Amino acid sequence: MTTTTSGVGATAPPSGQVPGPVRGPLLVVEGLWTWYRRHWRSTLVSSVLQPLLYLVAMGVGLGSFVDGGGRAARAVPELATVSYLQYIAPALLVAAALQNATGEATYPVLSGFKWQRNYWAVAATPVTPHQLAHGALLWIAIRVAVSGAAYLLVAALFGAVAGVGALAALAVAVLTAMAFAAPLAAFSASIRSEGQPFNVVLRFVVLPMTLFAGTFFPVEQLPALVRPLAWIAPLWHGTELARGAVVGEVSAAAATGHVGYLVSLLVGGVLLTRWRFRVRLTA
Repeated sequence: MTTTTSGVGATAPPSGQVPGPVRGPLLVVEGLWTWYRRHWRSTLVSSVLQPLLYLVAMGVGLGSFVDGGGRAARAVPELATVSYLQYIAPALLVAAALQNATGEATYPVLSGFKWQRNYWAVAATPVTPHQLAHGALLWIAIRVAVSGAAYLLVAALFGAVAGVGALAALAVAVLTAMAFAAPLAAFSASIRSEGQPFNVVLRFVVLPMTLFAGTFFPVEQLPALVRPLAWIAPLWHGTELARGAVVGEVSAAAATGHVGYLVSLLVGGVLLTRWRFRVRLTA
């Protein structure tokens, strides 16, 4: 369920002056959009259709066995008031957003330094490395938000989400995705080879998070020794927030804690990305 895109360099302002803190990142986004508008069809399956297939397979297919009370309803209190489809829909939104952001923060970032080298082209313009880093992260957030909105639109047709809670869940999905993608982009800007490092992230970080961080069942169903691993995962915090926004099962104190944790990861990741872009482009 991951997707990647590549981009082209930003256009330098004719004056040769350093653009402002807003215009600089927007120039980078403009360059990335120029490439993406020609190739968006190649990302449609992984960014939108695959999450919807999971929604149908798990929410409708498996949900027909889960719904109707019994042991599942006793183990998951939310299932006493909502269907399994409605239970996993916001969680799949967050999981898909994180996976899409992972794709955008790995190979495309490394490509900007190593293969296409469009980041070096941008570095030759008045756009600063910090602005380039901000633009790259802003582009990831835009990609995630657009894909998430498309998912929500179709999920609403299935009756899986409704109301303003769905919009809040989309905002949570973008925050969660960026809380993971920002430090990952810093990592991608630090490595020299694309092979094993990205495989390790995808297979041993992203996939376990998707399976065990509350997407399909509460982490309380996991063995006690494993639960702390789920609790430190950004996906669990995002899932709890998004599900609470749609189903209404999260307290204000818990929501504050979840948001604080995700914002801390995001801020730290942005600072790391700024640093790694500056070091690599000025070394």
